[in-house]
Amino acid sequence: MATERLVVVGGDAAGMSAASQARRLKGPAELEIVAFERGHFTSYSACGIPYWVGGRVAERDDLIARTPEEHRARDIDLRTRTEVVELDLAGSRVRARDLDTGSESWTGYDKLVLATGARPVRPRLPGIGAHGVHGIQTLDDGQRLMDTLRRTEGRRAVVVGAGYIGVEMAEALVERGYEVTVLHRGAQPMATLDPDMGGLVHSAMNRMGIRTVSRAEVTKILTDEEGRARAVATSAGEEYEADVVVLGIGVEPRTALARAAGLPLGPSGGILTDLSMRVRGQEDIWAGGDCVEVLDLVAGRTRHIPLGTHANKHGQVIGSGVGGGYATFPGVVGTAVSKVCDLEIARTGLRERDALEAGLRFVTATITSTNTAGYYPGAAEMTVKMLAERRTGRLLGVQIVGGAGAAKRVDIAAVALTAGMTVDAMVSLDLGYAPPFSPVWDPILVAARKAVAAVRSAV
Repeated sequence: MATERLVVVGGDAAGMSAASQARRLKGPAELEIVAFERGHFTSYSACGIPYWVGGRVAERDDLIARTPEEHRARDIDLRTRTEVVELDLAGSRVRARDLDTGSESWTGYDKLVLATGARPVRPRLPGIGAHGVHGIQTLDDGQRLMDTLRRTEGRRAVVVGAGYIGVEMAEALVERGYEVTVLHRGAQPMATLDPDMGGLVHSAMNRMGIRTVSRAEVTKILTDEEGRARAVATSAGEEYEADVVVLGIGVEPRTALARAAGLPLGPSGGILTDLSMRVRGQEDIWAGGDCVEVLDLVAGRTRHIPLGTHANKHGQVIGSGVGGGYATFPGVVGTAVSKVCDLEIARTGLRERDALEAGLRFVTATITSTNTAGYYPGAAEMTVKMLAERRTGRLLGVQIVGGAGAAKRVDIAAVALTAGMTVDAMVSLDLGYAPPFSPVWDPILVAARKAVAAVRSAV
C-alpha cells in the first residue's frame, strides 16, 4: 500500500490535535504527516497569555502543551517559521515560505487540513503599525508584548476594545503595575453580554482602578520622533497617553488562503465545513479551529466562535476522519467564561440581539442571588439573566456575572441548551446543595422560576 501524505497548515490546537489523532490511527508507513507553522511555538494555550502577562503564570513555556520537538519525535514533520502562502487545489499541493530565509517550495498532499486560526482585528488607522502597538492572538504575539513591557520605562497602557481579550489584558496590565485606560465603542464593555449585564462588568473594572471610556471612537495612534506609540486619539478630540497599546477589539478568521483558493466561506468569513469538519464540496480537505464557522445549535445558523475548546475537538474529529475513522462535531451553544479581578463573567446561548436577529420571540428574567447560602461567610452576589422563547419556554440563553463560583454555573445552562430543555423543566433539575456551595435554591433555578412566570404571563 502506498504511503499517503497529510499536510497540516497551522501548528496550534486544531492542527496538531488533528495530526496527533491521525498519527494514533495510522503509522508512518501508512501516513506521512507534514505540518507548517508560521510561528515559533506549537500546541499552546493562547487563552493563558493574559495570565502570563499578569504574572499569574510564571513562565511562557508553562503554556505549551507539546513542543515542536515532541511532535517530531512522534513522526510528524513539523516545520516552524514556515508560512503556507498558496493553495493549489487542482495540483493538490501547497506553496510554503521559510520566514527566516525567504526560500519557497511546493509540497504535495493527498489530504489537507487547514487550521490557520484567527488574527487580531487591526483597524486601518494612522499609527496602527507603530512600535508599542500589539494585537494578542498567538504566543509569538504574547512574547512581543512581554519584550515591549520589559523595555518600556513608562507605566501607562491603553487597551482598545473591551471584549474578552481587552478585559483580560486590562486586568493583566493592572497586575503588572500599569495605569490602564480601556477605550471601547459600545455603551458597556463585554459586547458578548447584553448591555445591562455589561454594566456590572463596567462597575467592577472601575473598582479595580481601570479607567473605562465608553462610546470612544479611536481615530489614530500618536507616535513620538522614534516612531513609538505615545498616545491614542479619539473622535471626541481626547488623547490618552500610552507607553504601550494593546488591541482587544476582537479577532477575525485567518482565511485569505482559503478565499484565494475559492473555498466556501460563511457570513463571518470563516471556512464552512460539514459535520465531519470536511470543507464543503471537498473530499480530501478538512478545516478546524478559529478559521471556521460552526453551527449555532440555538439560533440554527453558522457563527464564528474562536475558542480553544472547540479547536481541540475539531482536531480530534478531523484526525479521526483522516485516519480512516469517523467522528462529527455537531455544533455549539456559544459558552464562554472570563473574569475581571474577583468578578466572574459567563454566557451561553443567545443574547437579546442574537435572538432578535434569529427572528425569535422571547422573554427575559434577571435575578440577583448569592454564590453560597446568604449566612455562609464570604457570600458574594451573583446576577443571572435568562432568555426563554415565548409560548414554548425553550431556554435560549443565560448570562451570569458574580463572585466566586458564578462562571462555571453556566455549564448547567449549556447542558440545558444542548438538550433543548424548557425553563419549566430546568426548575426541577436536581442540583447539588450545601451552604458553602449555593443557597437552597441555586441562582440558576431561581432565574428559571422567574423565566417560567414570564413565559406564562406572555401567553
